[in-house]
Amino acid sequence: MRKPLIAVLMTSAFVSMTCSLQAQAADLIQVYQQALANDAQYASARAALSAGMERVPQGLAGLLPQISASGSNTRGNQEQIVQNNGGNKITSPSVNVRTNSYNLTLAQPLFRWDRWETYQQSKLAQAIAEAQFAQVQQDLITRVAQAYFDVLSAQDNLGATQAQKVATTEQLASAKRNFEVGTQTITDTHEAQAAYDLVVAQEFAAINDLANKRSALQTIIGEAPTTLAPMRTGVVISAPEPAAIEPWVSSAEEQNYGVVTAQFNVESAKRDIGRNRAGHYPTLDLIANAGHTYSSGGGNGNGNNNNAIGVQWSVPIFSGFAVTSKVRESIALENKARNDLETARRAASQGARQAFLGVNSGLAQVKALEAAEVSSKSALESNQLGYQVGVRINIDVLNAQKQLFSTQKDLSKARYDTIMNGLRLKAAAGTLKETDLMPVNALLDK
Repeated sequence: MRKPLIAVLMTSAFVSMTCSLQAQAADLIQVYQQALANDAQYASARAALSAGMERVPQGLAGLLPQISASGSNTRGNQEQIVQNNGGNKITSPSVNVRTNSYNLTLAQPLFRWDRWETYQQSKLAQAIAEAQFAQVQQDLITRVAQAYFDVLSAQDNLGATQAQKVATTEQLASAKRNFEVGTQTITDTHEAQAAYDLVVAQEFAAINDLANKRSALQTIIGEAPTTLAPMRTGVVISAPEPAAIEPWVSSAEEQNYGVVTAQFNVESAKRDIGRNRAGHYPTLDLIANAGHTYSSGGGNGNGNNNNAIGVQWSVPIFSGFAVTSKVRESIALENKARNDLETARRAASQGARQAFLGVNSGLAQVKALEAAEVSSKSALESNQLGYQVGVRINIDVLNAQKQLFSTQKDLSKARYDTIMNGLRLKAAAGTLKETDLMPVNALLDK
């Protein structure tokens, strides 16, 4: 009488037991560790951070002494031409001449405002690189979690579809038997056959979707994913803390890494204005020089030492309006950076609001779907009983089965979406860390 429902429950139990018995099932933390080691985007960001850390030494180099050494070693022939009293030119025999020289120069900037601004910009460039890397770290957490739950959702969808296929198959067989004995019309058989054909098509689509989701996860972790630990049944998802939306929005507008990067870009643009204005300023350097020259030829040799120290200054007078143009350009770029900062703040605020509302609405949706699942199971049992005693037709049972499995798939997806919105909320607020995966991982059946 209740054979289809029993088959459904047995199939679901079998799927759960299969997942739980997989000793090698990977949980979310293990998958995240694989992503840290193999994700190409994260590796690229790590290399970009290493490059950004070199900006400060490069900026500082312009303020430090510059020391250079040069020298030469030449060989040549020297002939002396003299004119006697009679006006005749007399050429002396050729003499081989060798000249050796070297020079050591030290230049220490004393006042170069453009280099000072460049050094300050290098600090901001390093801070930008660090903020961008932190953003990539947060993105990796959300990308891994999303890909992980996409696979679980696809598995749940496939499992529910296959369970529905089993139930529909038994309902089709029942309709055929009843038609053969004359207790039901051919219409019931056709309805059951149509439902079976539809669920077969859905099964193929679910298999393909699962393969695509596993492929997306493989792109992140660099290898084919093993069996993933599923979500435990009856899990309770925590509400966001604090429960008010204003603290999350305020944190997003100040701590979101996109906002932090934009703030550093504004400060760098200000420094760029000062660096370009320095094209009108004088420069002053300390110069120290030590040199030696030695020449020999014709059996004679002489040398001299040249040592000097002093200051060297330069005053720009006219550069064809190039400096003025660069200043105007940098002012315009500063205005652009300020508007980009406002855009980043608004985007972070919107992201925090959407994620916060998504978590709260998701929690309500999960609660409602849990109640709907219980009701759908009761409705299916009632329709199966009514079908057995003749007060319900075959299509009623098929619709009840479809409703139950649809509710179960919606419930599974709602749970995953709610968890992901919780992670996105912390990411928008700039507070998402690796440790935030631990409570999510605790919800899995490991």
